[in-house]
Amino acid sequence: MPKKAKAAGSRKEEGPVPCKQMKVEAAGAPSALNFDSPSSLFESLISPIKTETFFKEFWEQKPLLIQRDDPALAAYYGSLFKLTDLKSLCSRGMYYGRDVNVCRCVSGKKKVLNKDGKAHFLQLRKDFDQKRATIQFHQPQRFKDELWRIQEKLECYFGSLVGSNVYITPAGSQGLPPHYDDVEVFILQLEGEKHWRLYHPTVPLAREYSVEAEERIGRPTHEFTLKPGDLLYFPRGTIHQADTPAGLAHSTHVTISTYQNNSWGDFLLDTIPGLVFDTAKEGVELRAGIPRQLLLVESTAVATRQLSGFLRMLADRLEGTKALLSSDMKKDFTMHRLPPYSAGDGAELSTPGGKLPRLDSVVRLQFKDHIVLTVFPDQDQSEPTCIRFTAFSSGQLMTRSHSCSSVFSCRHPHRIFLHSLYVDEAQEKMVYIYHSLKNRRETHMMGYEEGSESHGLRFPLSHLDALKQIWNSSAISVKDLKLTTDEEKENLVLSLWTECLIHVV
Repeated sequence: MPKKAKAAGSRKEEGPVPCKQMKVEAAGAPSALNFDSPSSLFESLISPIKTETFFKEFWEQKPLLIQRDDPALAAYYGSLFKLTDLKSLCSRGMYYGRDVNVCRCVSGKKKVLNKDGKAHFLQLRKDFDQKRATIQFHQPQRFKDELWRIQEKLECYFGSLVGSNVYITPAGSQGLPPHYDDVEVFILQLEGEKHWRLYHPTVPLAREYSVEAEERIGRPTHEFTLKPGDLLYFPRGTIHQADTPAGLAHSTHVTISTYQNNSWGDFLLDTIPGLVFDTAKEGVELRAGIPRQLLLVESTAVATRQLSGFLRMLADRLEGTKALLSSDMKKDFTMHRLPPYSAGDGAELSTPGGKLPRLDSVVRLQFKDHIVLTVFPDQDQSEPTCIRFTAFSSGQLMTRSHSCSSVFSCRHPHRIFLHSLYVDEAQEKMVYIYHSLKNRRETHMMGYEEGSESHGLRFPLSHLDALKQIWNSSAISVKDLKLTTDEEKENLVLSLWTECLIHVV
């Protein structure tokens, strides 16, 4: 790891203001990222900056530049993706638009040079050499194991999807015009050098991507050149542009991005419906009808005052709420994130291993960072029997009796179809467990595809305390679970074991 830092030199007042900058001398031992835990991975990624300093001074606030004079770390960064990797990737069947874009910035505008259909390495190299075009490779973690390893840990750390794009730009060229993004950005310089210019945001913490005209953005606030092993962070909304200096080799960098649609506003939109649901169930005020013809006219002052009162009532109720109901964010994150990194065939993610759990067993939760436990209103109370559903690749279902849980597998991208289990007619909430163990790495961050699935279990609300025991214990005896009967205890752990969520210790 880098072990020595020194402050950047003085700057001229008339020039661009450098980012907060750390220059790091090479360490004696080979540098590498620390994969012991999500937090240790992030700490090593931004070293020597401390995580507390990063989130207090830089996160969502201002750029951070870390320049490292560390050949070992530069070599590691260079192993993540190279221009020559495109040859083997193209042989696997890459397509223009979906997997790769070819573009160049011309007169402040992005000119796309994509062909139709499959991308061939020789054509990419021709456009790269002759047209000075940038090659943008989408979501390389689908194919490059080390990027999968990094981004899977970062998704655990941030609790948000983490995507990436590789940009390969020839000398004396620029791929994209000045623009800002709707994501937090970490740039890792892999090959060659890249000259960067950053500008004041016109829309701080922007919620969408936008190109900005050169005449609108003024002079850069930060200007510098990245070399292999360097890292740059900047918040969403930061206007930026980058070019490869003339006379040098090509530049390759990977942009790792996160926190798209992960704001307090998004969280409010996600949780308020559940709060309204509970409040309307317990109080008559929200069940009263709206005034006649309100939907036919513009909102009236009376309606506005009424809504303001309801919002204050919801705020008061929120103060005393211990658990918020999440309708989509948790499910969508778990459904679309990377599966746990696996150096082997991944059998441990799909096939239960070890002993079958019994009443006298001691069990432990595994892959905790990839599991979400949440309470949600039951979406199907039509069947009072206890049924387990198992989904096959053909989309057909096979049913068999099994415990008081339900396994679900959903292929619809926007809503989840949950199959019924043993439910009392009066039961209005269920415990849902979503996990990403069976997610497909090959489709990560590629949009809502028809083959997308959500995996998990659901249980009666009466099982919540027992599930929390398992979640909050390093290991727990099955017989000590807070359930009424021994059969319920055994059935609970058997359901979790079948989904590879626990193992017997």
